[in-house]
Amino acid sequence: ALKITNIDPLKYGLIFERFLNPERVSMPDIDMDFCQDRRGEIIEYVREKYGKENVAQVITFGSLLAKGVLRDVARIFGIDYSIADQFVKLIPNRLGISLEEAKEEEPKIAKLVEEEAIYKRLYQFGLKLEGLKRNSGMHAAGVVISDNKLWEKTPLYKQDENYVTQYSLNFLEDVDLIKFDFLGLKTLTTIDRTLKMIKENHNVEIEFSTMEMNDKKVLELISSGNTLGLFQIESEGMRELNRRLKPDCFEDIIAVLALYRPGPMDAGMTEEFVKRKNGEKEIDYFFDDFAPLLEPILKPTYGVIVYQEQVMQIVQTIGGFSLGEADIIRRAMGKKNIEYMKQKADEFADGAVKKGLKREEAIELFNLIEKFAGYGFNKSHSAAYAMITYQTAYLKTYYPVEFFASLLSADKDNTDKMVEYIKELNRMG
Repeated sequence: ALKITNIDPLKYGLIFERFLNPERVSMPDIDMDFCQDRRGEIIEYVREKYGKENVAQVITFGSLLAKGVLRDVARIFGIDYSIADQFVKLIPNRLGISLEEAKEEEPKIAKLVEEEAIYKRLYQFGLKLEGLKRNSGMHAAGVVISDNKLWEKTPLYKQDENYVTQYSLNFLEDVDLIKFDFLGLKTLTTIDRTLKMIKENHNVEIEFSTMEMNDKKVLELISSGNTLGLFQIESEGMRELNRRLKPDCFEDIIAVLALYRPGPMDAGMTEEFVKRKNGEKEIDYFFDDFAPLLEPILKPTYGVIVYQEQVMQIVQTIGGFSLGEADIIRRAMGKKNIEYMKQKADEFADGAVKKGLKREEAIELFNLIEKFAGYGFNKSHSAAYAMITYQTAYLKTYYPVEFFASLLSADKDNTDKMVEYIKELNRMG
């Protein structure tokens, strides 16, 4: 209704409670993707719309981590860079590694600290300072919008005439501020440029918002695995999954984006989905008596629970919970809150019995849902990204010259990528 997205939530089963739950006390986290070239205009727009003193970007803090703290200490002590660098390079390249962990993992560090006074001093001061905040910065995407002047809720500082909160992300909700992530998405810029070129070269205006996303040729392109340049599905793993799954409707594209992740793949969900989709395995809905209630929810995913929304719908439909309660149960499942889940499993079974279903089967179903809930993906997110995937596939199918011209422009600093695009254009003739 607000045109924040052009995805119809009723058509694709996207639940509003997943976004804003009246029974949940915490604020929603709102991510919005914009054309990369014009993201700055959006931030300027909200400043003008809500007032410069009501809008701010969000502070970040850089910490003194293992390698960085040693380099900083060496610089302050006037230790020659090459001498310090020999020591720093011994620290294993592992994200978040501490100096103590590095010393345990790399015996050469312990040896140098014991034998060389300069390295002992460097290491000891590094230990004292490690983890402290080094500098402030500005979050790449975070923006807060307030109904009051911001200084009534958070300390501020100015950076290039713009306000920045001095509370970081995790503390904004405590002072009644809601955070938006205004993200610049390169693909939206590519689509925009392509549409303008198509208008200029062919005098054709493409309106994706009214287009049905079921074009046979577009779906055949995705199924072929020739998806270079297409949003989210151009990696080799994604190409192979599309070749095997052969999406023939928009719902399948939504599912592909949700299934190509470590959790579902390791749990066998992705393989199960492919086999059911291709008729290699029978589609079922857990228990025969439950099938009439579960089929409308699970039919788009061939009986596999892929989305968080499906978890919520099953809990609502079988257990009789509100969607708000179902969202809280879904979150608790993800956090493995055992006592709470045991209580809710009993309530779920009570609701199932009222519908004439077997209690023991209801308990078993609840336990199965709990397992899937840990891997389930947010369908609203997957659907919005699938829409962009489809749009790039449409443009590649019908207007490859304009589409690849836009891609070449976007990746002009990446020679390897440009060579790939040119080869793909030649392959397409």
